[in-house]
Amino acid sequence: MADPAKVRKHAERVRELVASAVRSQIKDPRLGMITITDARITADLREATVFYTVLGDAEAQAGTAAALESAKGMLRGVVGRALGLRHSPSLAFVSDDVQEHVKHIDDLLAEAKQRDAQVQELAAGAEYAGDAQPYKVEDDEDAQDEDDEEEPALRAAAQR
Repeated sequence: MADPAKVRKHAERVRELVASAVRSQIKDPRLGMITITDARITADLREATVFYTVLGDAEAQAGTAAALESAKGMLRGVVGRALGLRHSPSLAFVSDDVQEHVKHIDDLLAEAKQRDAQVQELAAGAEYAGDAQPYKVEDDEDAQDEDDEEEPALRAAAQR
């Protein structure tokens, strides 16, 4: 097994190489507006998974997936020559549905905001179940009387 730092470095290099090759070497008309978002490689450096996003509808995504699948051998050769490993890692392309995740999170945040507003409306008309101040508060006169009683005892203790 390879060092984890070495694996991360190779994964980053695979991402850069595939992105560069997709931009400059693949001339397939099915290839849409693609962004290579991430690459992960196994610890034995034999298999690499490349994540990508495509700007467009389902047809553009399907066309891009087909174009990447047909160019997989050429991309594997580019990656293998550049990395200089004994075995070129096999490539698997996975569509990264970041936009769907973002939309889902935005929907959840909007729902939470709506529920917070409902709670605020309920809290605005709410009243305390008991007293507004549940703790005993001493009157100013009672507090001064207790201080006057304790003062001579404190003076006597301080003189000793």
